[in-house]
Amino acid sequence: MKHGKKYVDSAELINKTELYDVDAALDLVVKTGKAKFDETVELHVRLGVDGRHADQQVRGAVVLPNGTGKNVRALVFCKEDKVQTALDAGADFAGSDELIAKINSGWMDFDVVIATPDMMGVVGRLGKVLGPRGLMPNPKAGTVTPDVAKAVTEAKAGKIEYRLDKTNIIHCPIGKVSFGVQKLQENLEALMAAINAAKPAAAKGQYVRSCTVASTMGPGVKINPAKVG
Repeated sequence: MKHGKKYVDSAELINKTELYDVDAALDLVVKTGKAKFDETVELHVRLGVDGRHADQQVRGAVVLPNGTGKNVRALVFCKEDKVQTALDAGADFAGSDELIAKINSGWMDFDVVIATPDMMGVVGRLGKVLGPRGLMPNPKAGTVTPDVAKAVTEAKAGKIEYRLDKTNIIHCPIGKVSFGVQKLQENLEALMAAINAAKPAAAKGQYVRSCTVASTMGPGVKINPAKVG
């Protein structure tokens, strides 16, 4: 794959064989985030688990102390008596059958989906649509809850879900390039604390195998896994 001049220039600042400390890695990410828009910074963590086994799954949610820098559009599936509560808390959309019909018609203008427990029987029918996009409500992520006000507030404040993909890697945003090193580091440390706390009892050997940060258009920077594991 051929990269543009900005990417090539940025890549020259990074030693591909070095495992950087967290602050040094984030400093490089900020310096190499040269796009005309405010790039998202993502953390990619490969874990020493086998997610094919239920007792080695790693999944949860955490509120980033400095948010994600993104305006999160929250949709809440709830019965009529909780619609106004959800909207008052900041939800962009709240309801039931009418929202399900819109989603089945191809509408997807939202970033997080929250549901009350009594709605999951209905919401489950959207599994094939929401699941592949990582939007299906889940109790472990706190998005299936009777307390819709709290869930909406946390989502708007920067709560993110982390979970393994098929290659046992977790991919999560930790903010924007404009945040600077300190805020990005605070977010990264909060996310890694949650991932480390979620270590399965069945996990053997080194838990954090590799850790990389990168901006949307920039090259990856490797972090020493011993510094975050």
